[in-house]
Amino acid sequence: MNASRAPIAAAPAVPNAHRLLWAGFMAILAAGVGFAIRGGILDNWVEQFGFTQEQVGKITGAGLSGFCFGIIIGGVIVDKIGYGKLVALALAGHVLSAIVTLGAGAPDTAYQILFWGTFIFAFANGTLEAVANPLVATVFPHNRTHYLNILHASWPAGMVLGSVAGWYLDDKLHWDWKWQLALYLVPTAIYALMFLGQKFPRSEAAESGASFVDMFRDVGILGAAVACFLLALFFGDILKNFLPDNAATIGYALGGLLLLGVTAMTRFSLGSLMLFVLFLTHALVGAVELGTDSWIQNITGNLFTSEQGKWLFIWTSAIMFGLRFCAHFIETKLGLSPIGLLLVSAILAFVGLRFSSGMATFPAALAALGIYALGKTFFWPTMLAVVGDRFPQTGAVAMSIMGGIGMLSAGLIGGPGLGYCKDRFAGEALRKADAAVYESYRSEQPSRFLNLPATEAFGLDGQKVAAARKAGGGGTPEQKLAVQADQQGDRDTLKADSLIPATMAVIYLGLMLVFASMGGYKRVALKG
Repeated sequence: MNASRAPIAAAPAVPNAHRLLWAGFMAILAAGVGFAIRGGILDNWVEQFGFTQEQVGKITGAGLSGFCFGIIIGGVIVDKIGYGKLVALALAGHVLSAIVTLGAGAPDTAYQILFWGTFIFAFANGTLEAVANPLVATVFPHNRTHYLNILHASWPAGMVLGSVAGWYLDDKLHWDWKWQLALYLVPTAIYALMFLGQKFPRSEAAESGASFVDMFRDVGILGAAVACFLLALFFGDILKNFLPDNAATIGYALGGLLLLGVTAMTRFSLGSLMLFVLFLTHALVGAVELGTDSWIQNITGNLFTSEQGKWLFIWTSAIMFGLRFCAHFIETKLGLSPIGLLLVSAILAFVGLRFSSGMATFPAALAALGIYALGKTFFWPTMLAVVGDRFPQTGAVAMSIMGGIGMLSAGLIGGPGLGYCKDRFAGEALRKADAAVYESYRSEQPSRFLNLPATEAFGLDGQKVAAARKAGGGGTPEQKLAVQADQQGDRDTLKADSLIPATMAVIYLGLMLVFASMGGYKRVALKG
């Protein structure tokens, strides 16, 4: 098997390509609806169950980290068992998630129930992306950036629909959060019907006769190391509830065993250095895009009003939805390669988040978060397109592993990391303002980043801060100080978050220089 340059053409590879595209669109839309509604009811959970911000971050993180198991496992086996069976598995996961999550009631068990219900939801979402991403890349082989961006326009569309529905049902009709969350089952039923009876193609690598080991060689030791490190963190985080003294060690041992398995399977193939860099970069993408998305509605609702926070979330999601239909125009008419598009996006995301940390009025928030939305729009689907363009010999494997890395990073680093930053910065702000008030508002449970004892910090009690916020201008001086410190924690968190796209911009600039030395960015096709 060898690689050759692919001609540029617009015709899809199979006659039902557009039906498959829109079925995948609806599947990811279901994930976006559930994600947005969950983001809107975080304050309900804090008030009802008394969660710390770290606990909320871990629940939202489960809504991302669970995704990796679905997409990685699905990506590994999809060429063996076929797309249809994975769609059926995802459908069962979405239904099971609803049953588990809606069973939360008692405060002493609510955290575990919501964590695992959210994890199952994410697993189903990941399984669907293990279908949709390589499927669209296969049926539109000559225009992957364009069609993968269209596929992923469903994510912000789902977030807009979920936000609007949750907003109306929560703030206007005062529905219980369980009824709100159950709404994601509607697009779930629709995607099941759209996939029903469809004939699925095989990936370009499978069609050319590549074996599973062949598909894994470019991932190799380097690429697997990124995924296995994040999996080790995940296992350690889960096991600390049962084996608090040895959880981290066991987690790293399990991650190491997985890495040894890949090493033996690929016969010590080091893997592609460029793919390794893309995997690392996508970990940053997951942290800044999805990690921030899981918190941004909560942050803006805290800095302004709950209603304005929902408007801002809808505003950024609507920008993403519209722009993801424009990737082809940007690539062909403006002359930006996928890497060039990613570089510009990273710069805009940095500027937007930096401005957001200082936003004091609603118009300023619209402008700052609008810039951030412009930046984050093209990250995820364009990174997938780069892997599809440059590494078609990996079939669904590399693309699925990269998606899993992004979601794992969002779930383990992005979501919990921002929650940790919020706890740390808010606690520090109140302690500096008034140590006595800080002691009365301090959370009983400490927050840690990646379970590292050196990072231990105490945030503010969620229920007490919520009561202070409700008191508004009529609250006590202590309550006003607590609210101000809580808001300062949000601003400092956004400022720290902006460093992630700044790092990404440096990486993309380096990749541009590498491709320039190779004669420019070009798509690669396989010949059997």
